[in-house]
Amino acid sequence: MRAAPRPLLVDWDWQQHAACRGMNSSAFFSPSGERGRARRTREERARRVCAGCEVRTVCAATALKHGETYGVWGGLSRDDRRRLDDAAARTITRHEAPSQ
Repeated sequence: MRAAPRPLLVDWDWQQHAACRGMNSSAFFSPSGERGRARRTREERARRVCAGCEVRTVCAATALKHGETYGVWGGLSRDDRRRLDDAAARTITRHEAPSQ
């Protein structure tokens, strides 16, 4: 017997408790072409909001789960998430059983 699919909204219910709730999303997402110092400054401001957030961990985990490629989620930038994904991939590869 298959379990009934859960509504997608359940996966995002945590946002009701986020420190960023009601803020302009531009504080967390780079405008097209933003680079260098401007991007680092925006990301640091976003990280400060995330630092005191009660749902920071689930926010970051959600971004990783859904493969978010833009923005700061749970205090993690796109580059931070990419490094985590790369590290996880290396760990999995290292621990895989040899093929027979």
